[in-house]
Amino acid sequence: MAGRFHPKPTRTTIRGGHIPVPTPQPPTQGQAQPEAQAQPLGHTQAARQPQWQAQTQPHPTDPDLALTLGPLRRGPSDPTFRTTPDGSIWRATRTPDGPGTLRVRTAAGGGIEAEAWGPGAEWLRETLPALLGAEDDPTAFVPRHKLLLATHRRRPGLRLTRTGLVLESLIPSILEQKVTTHEAYGAWRVLVRKYGEPAPGPAPEGMFAMPDARTWTQIPSWEWHRANVDGKRSATIVRAARVAARLEEAARMDGPAARARLELIPGIGPWTSAETVQRSNGAADEVTTGDLHLPGIVGWALAGDRTADDATMLALLEPYAGQRHRAARLILLSGRVPPRRAPRRTPGNITAL
Repeated sequence: MAGRFHPKPTRTTIRGGHIPVPTPQPPTQGQAQPEAQAQPLGHTQAARQPQWQAQTQPHPTDPDLALTLGPLRRGPSDPTFRTTPDGSIWRATRTPDGPGTLRVRTAAGGGIEAEAWGPGAEWLRETLPALLGAEDDPTAFVPRHKLLLATHRRRPGLRLTRTGLVLESLIPSILEQKVTTHEAYGAWRVLVRKYGEPAPGPAPEGMFAMPDARTWTQIPSWEWHRANVDGKRSATIVRAARVAARLEEAARMDGPAARARLELIPGIGPWTSAETVQRSNGAADEVTTGDLHLPGIVGWALAGDRTADDATMLALLEPYAGQRHRAARLILLSGRVPPRRAPRRTPGNITAL
């Protein structure tokens, strides 16, 4: 049955990078095509014109945008990431040149359409191929398990994105340390909306580019508390933001060197560094260790062992050396997880203290 249907999204497949993107519906006969997105208040008509736009030629191996860019979304209400009914994916980010908004979608005849706005538009243009997985080599992955083979065939458009931006992936990864995703996504949403900048151009309403490094260091302690972030995580973010320039250099390093650079910051360990370089560097071999659920998911999928620890997981992934992160992504996208044996953890709420 592999390749004949796409399984419905589950919590695990979403963690693997699956995001729902609406399929654009063609207008009925005699009906004008609606605009992709209404113009937000405060934008002039001139601001609606993209600073650049491009369309790539159709290619048999065009990336699946939802799978490729999915890991960059931090929850369904992420203010830096949005999908719209016309099939577009919008991304607001802070580039070395300033904030920028990127809109990408699969063209009707194949290929990728892209537009960008803001001071960071030119930087987004230059890095778009890497963002869409041009530097990734999916042919290097050789499935050695029937589950991976089936999932690999069902997901031919999976590419590993490379943003080239470290702090953008590092800060939300720190927020996710030892808390539920619900808590982490909520904190990210509150902080970006309060301290970020409105996304340039005709972005969907409510989109923001994340704060710059200096702003992160100036957030008062009580605002971290209101965002449900404890002192340990907030202090780690502040330490990282103070040396942001040195950390951004890690985006040009190989995976192990980049992780070593990040782990020089107290409070950043193997889990956080792996989650960061997988996105910032497109590191195909940097598998996440120290995760509460991943070893059991990998162990269950490949060996029927739900009690697997990090050592067992790494042993099971050893045949995929060089592509271990891709193998873990495919396992998550397969949706095969061990049956739940305990209630979900109750989210914490330090704002009530």
